[in-house]
Amino acid sequence: MAESAVPLRRALVIKLRHHGDVLLTGPVFSTLAAAHPGIEVDALLYHDTREMLTLHPHVAQVHTIGRDWRRLGPLAQLRRYWGLYRTLKARDYDLIVHLTDHWHGARLARLLRPRLAVAPAPGKGGRVADRWWRRSFDTLYPVVGGNRRHTVEIHLDALRRIGIQPTEATRPLRFAAGEAAEQRVAGLLATAGVQAPYLLIHPTSRWLFKTWPVARMAALIDALTTRGQTVVLSAAPAPAELAWIGDLNARLARPVAADLAGQLSLKELGALIAGAQAFIGVDSVPMHLAAAVGTPTVALFGPSGDIEWAPWQVPHRIVTEPVSCRPCGQDGCGGGKVSDCLTAITPERVLAALDALLAEPRQ
Repeated sequence: MAESAVPLRRALVIKLRHHGDVLLTGPVFSTLAAAHPGIEVDALLYHDTREMLTLHPHVAQVHTIGRDWRRLGPLAQLRRYWGLYRTLKARDYDLIVHLTDHWHGARLARLLRPRLAVAPAPGKGGRVADRWWRRSFDTLYPVVGGNRRHTVEIHLDALRRIGIQPTEATRPLRFAAGEAAEQRVAGLLATAGVQAPYLLIHPTSRWLFKTWPVARMAALIDALTTRGQTVVLSAAPAPAELAWIGDLNARLARPVAADLAGQLSLKELGALIAGAQAFIGVDSVPMHLAAAVGTPTVALFGPSGDIEWAPWQVPHRIVTEPVSCRPCGQDGCGGGKVSDCLTAITPERVLAALDALLAEPRQ
């Protein structure tokens, strides 16, 4: 379907997924802003993921749905959804871009009645639900799965389908930490006596089966500190991740320069990564934050797809083990929470990848 000749005044982009998925929608907003100067592009997200897009220069308003709404009673749910509907209806959208298969998008496309609505195509099962989905949107775009296309490109396919083409200027990720976050991080680093350059290592993920073995990470950090490099640690405040960091610190031959695990908001984590010489981590939200703030990245990939989720448009090195079954997308081999393709990666390979990355000329 070709793009409407009438300029778009206001659009809603819907992405009801996790933090990293939301951050990777940024180029959709930038591309719409470039294609239709003066357009206001809003986002509809889960409430806990809002910091991924707040302060983004091409996001006009961020509307949210609470993940806990489904646990409320029928009347409380109705009040919240009715309030959201009234807010969105008042915005009078010309375009809805729905980037997942979540049924909220189909319902809103029917209720809000934009001039144009685009969403991913369902499967070929021909079920009644699929037919209802297809009739909820004006046009559908194909989703290329199987670790064959980067997630950012799949998002942009929604716009390509309606005749809006991204440019090199609109394709990068963006993340705005904000002055308050930057000042707090600067204060924490100053208190710890950390000065640039420093390496930021975020070794964990909310899905621990994506995480490199703690003994191997300890060996890498010891190698870095032995040669005098300044290492800063971060991790989410989740109990399982903090326990993992505690185990890591207990194994180190010497302490890192600063351990900020569990102490940072998402905005503050972005500010910390932005100031780093390089980022080392696994397939996770912080890895995507590093890409969004332009920090060179070494990323370890195990069961997840490195083509689909690689650091986007930032100098990087991906370290994987060439085994025939990866990426399998499973929570460890046989569902056992331990991935052999990660445990086989050696500290020496990660160190070599970092050295090659740091030696790469910067523009």
